[in-house]
Amino acid sequence: MPINSEEGFATKAIHAGQDPLQWNHCAVVPPIVMSTTFRQDGPAEHRGFEYGRSGNPSRNCLEACLASLEGGKHGLVFSSGLGATTTLMSLLEAGDHVICGDDVYGGTNRFFKLCASRQNIKTSFVDASNTENFINAIQPHTKMVWIESPTNPLLKLADIQAICEKTKSIRPDIYIVVDNTFVTCYFQRPLELGADIVVYSLTKYMNGHSDVIMGSAITRRDDIGEKLRFTQNAMGIVPSPFDCAMVNRSLKTLELRMQQHSKNGLAVAKFLEDHPVVTKVFHPYLPSHPQHELALRQMTGHSGVISFYHKGDSNKLLKALKIFFLAESLGGYESLAELPSVMTHASVPEEERAKLGINDQLIRLSVGIETVKDLIADLDQALKASLL
Repeated sequence: MPINSEEGFATKAIHAGQDPLQWNHCAVVPPIVMSTTFRQDGPAEHRGFEYGRSGNPSRNCLEACLASLEGGKHGLVFSSGLGATTTLMSLLEAGDHVICGDDVYGGTNRFFKLCASRQNIKTSFVDASNTENFINAIQPHTKMVWIESPTNPLLKLADIQAICEKTKSIRPDIYIVVDNTFVTCYFQRPLELGADIVVYSLTKYMNGHSDVIMGSAITRRDDIGEKLRFTQNAMGIVPSPFDCAMVNRSLKTLELRMQQHSKNGLAVAKFLEDHPVVTKVFHPYLPSHPQHELALRQMTGHSGVISFYHKGDSNKLLKALKIFFLAESLGGYESLAELPSVMTHASVPEEERAKLGINDQLIRLSVGIETVKDLIADLDQALKASLL
């Protein structure tokens, strides 16, 4: 069944790429095809599939659904979010230059500094909240702009449309990539704002059940889609069919989950902002956020990710939590809390963490979809315990 571009988000999530008529048995739920190889009618005469790395029916279903949800044309999935990042580097050559936000996921920071640099790909890190920082950082060999918005863990916003328009007016050949992991395509549409590629750690909200590691890249451009499809096969950074089926399943409830994450997250953020032990809260939909107006213009909501500073003992606070689990990652139905300075961003050099404000008083929460009064009560008792 073809999916009309005007159909609603949940309709696309449930039906795009899922047509039962593509299978002879007409299964409503796409089957998990685990085979690594496929029978051919003759030498080099196959029916769309020949070897699992090159293509798989379960993976095709997921990639079609992701492309539809994002308003893209080509969707590709990889074995992790960093696997997607690695594949995107295939668009570049030795000597090229990347401009990246300074407050990004620690693994992204580490990849550019310690891995891409070995391929003679240089990266400049700039404060993403100021558009001119990106424009002023453009060099003759700049070939990619990497935007993470909201950023991890301080939830700063980049004006995606302004960065895209100004960058393209100077150098149309520069690829603009937006990591949309924190808010998903349900709340933010980077391709519609001018980005060339949207990248995800599907591990987080898109899967939402903390049981699959996977990444993706979506684009509207045929040239980029063809290059990434070749590299996906040539580099072999592909997920398993079972994991593809798991994420495909999870997308069916993405709208409902994001609505609840958003509702719970904002309620918790408002509670924290009024708590005497908390000194500052970062949430784009709080009027106190310095880029609140941009959030209202660029996003239609925010997820359950919140960061805050407090004046207690972080070790005591995190150990006192009962409903929030002390664990890395985010975006699952369960609530998590972590200390970025020694967990998700430990790979960022200490002096850079200090400059960014990622210190031992900064806590990052991933607010799940539990009953919100229970989450607030848990945080309240843990904050009080942090002072003892």
